[in-house]
Amino acid sequence: MPRTTSTPGRRAAALLPLALLCVLPGCFAPPGGFRLFTGFVDVAFTGAEFWQTTPMIPVTAFVSDQIEDTYWEEERYGRVTVLPAVEGEFAPIFCLDPPSPDEVVRAMPDEVEGGVPFLAETFHNNVRMIVEPIVDDLDDCKFYPLLGPARLHKCHYKCTVYYEKTIRSMWPIPFEHTDESQEVVYIDKDHLIQCGRPDKPY
Repeated sequence: MPRTTSTPGRRAAALLPLALLCVLPGCFAPPGGFRLFTGFVDVAFTGAEFWQTTPMIPVTAFVSDQIEDTYWEEERYGRVTVLPAVEGEFAPIFCLDPPSPDEVVRAMPDEVEGGVPFLAETFHNNVRMIVEPIVDDLDDCKFYPLLGPARLHKCHYKCTVYYEKTIRSMWPIPFEHTDESQEVVYIDKDHLIQCGRPDKPY
C-alpha cells in the first residue's frame, strides 16, 4: 500500500513560514523587537482562555494538504474490502478492480513535493501508465476474527509509469533539464470474499 513519508526537504518547506514569522519582525522593526510576534501570541492565548480551548496554531497549506492526503489514502486504499459470497458454479471470481491512476501515482516515489519554489522544483509531465495483473489467486476458506469464514483473493498488479521528469531552478544558476523517465511499482489489491450464504455461513 502507498504510504506518505516525510523527507528533510518537505519538513523544511513546512517549517519555512513559521521561521519567517519569527524572524521578519526583528529584521524590519528593530526598535520594536518582536512586538508583532508577542502580540500575536498574547491574542492567541487570550482567545484560548476565553473559549476554553487550545491556542490558535497557524497551519500552513502544506501541512493541511498532508493531513487531507493521509485521510484520503486511509479511506480509499488503506482498508481491506470484504465482498459478499459469490454463488453459482460458474460465478466469475477474478480480479475486477485494477489500481486507479490516482493510486498508481501515490505509490510512486515522491520526488515532486517538498521543493522550494523557484529554487528547486521537479515536475512530472506527459504521464502514461500500463497496468498488468501478475497474480490472481483465491485461497481456501478460513476463519477471520470479527468477520467469520472468508476467502482471501490475492490480486497483485505491476504498474509501469512513463513520464517526462523536468528539474527546474531559477537561482543561483538558472537551468532546466527534462529527461524521459520510467518507474515500476507493484500494488496489492487483496480483498476478502465471504464463504457460503448469509443464512448458512458454513
